[in-house]
Amino acid sequence: MRNNLTPLTILFICFLLISQFSGEEKETVKLPPPQTEGGKPLMQCLKLRQSSREFSSEKLPLQTLSNLLWAAYGINRPESGKRTAPSAVNWQNIDIYVATADGLFLYDAKEHALIQIVKEDIRTLTGTQDFVKTAPINLIYVGDFSKIPRGTDEDKRFYSAAHTGFISQNVYLFCASEGLSTVVRASINREELSKAMKLRTDQHIILAQTVGFPKK
Repeated sequence: MRNNLTPLTILFICFLLISQFSGEEKETVKLPPPQTEGGKPLMQCLKLRQSSREFSSEKLPLQTLSNLLWAAYGINRPESGKRTAPSAVNWQNIDIYVATADGLFLYDAKEHALIQIVKEDIRTLTGTQDFVKTAPINLIYVGDFSKIPRGTDEDKRFYSAAHTGFISQNVYLFCASEGLSTVVRASINREELSKAMKLRTDQHIILAQTVGFPKK
């Protein structure tokens, strides 16, 4: 078939493609290095650990968010890439998404950064309780089944749930140390939220966890 496209037409098509891809570039927020010194002693954190369902709408400082995400599932052994929570066979199949008033972000542990996924505020979709709409941070734990190379979907869900439990407890202990409120949640419309988060079919929402300052 003869190509009837003129050079000008080809140039215009290239311009449109470049514009389209440029519009899809995702904003990356580089987090400050985590502060790994200080905090309350472990036994005191365990004594203070609790769930709370009342939150201030005040935003968390970026440094606090950095410390929180590193404590949750950051890399604590750079030479091996291993992290603050255990993972069977080192699959590291849990992704932490962060829903804020500024949009939805994916935590990139290797770069210790947040990658914007959605610009809209989707906090309302992260749970059925009213407080999720105004709390500053809703963490969404997503199990990526493609990172577990063997076993049934039931096996993959079991491992994902166990991994999420380790991570969410890290968050609880960090919040106890820093005087923050938190609660882990399972009441989620997963189908609706998955669509808003643009998840693949092999990505599954396991739990969500709200974090913020205590309500005054």
